[in-house]
Amino acid sequence: MANHKSALKRIRNSEAKRLRNKYQHKTTRNAIKKLREADKEEAVKLFPSVVSMIDKLAKRNIIHSNKAANLKSKLTKHVAAL
Repeated sequence: MANHKSALKRIRNSEAKRLRNKYQHKTTRNAIKKLREADKEEAVKLFPSVVSMIDKLAKRNIIHSNKAANLKSKLTKHVAAL
């Protein structure tokens, strides 16, 4: 276990950040699933917000930037094909 005050604080901060990142990642995954299942009109409406969510995850290093680019590319193709 940690021996210093700062180490205990780091543990608390890390746990809070881990939970926040987990929540944001799961929310984005659910939004992506919803977009893939949506019809044309709904998909076009959802697309900008989902792309924004993906960009935010990549900016905060929750997901890798290449993964974000791949997801956006696949979703763009999917929406265009509807």
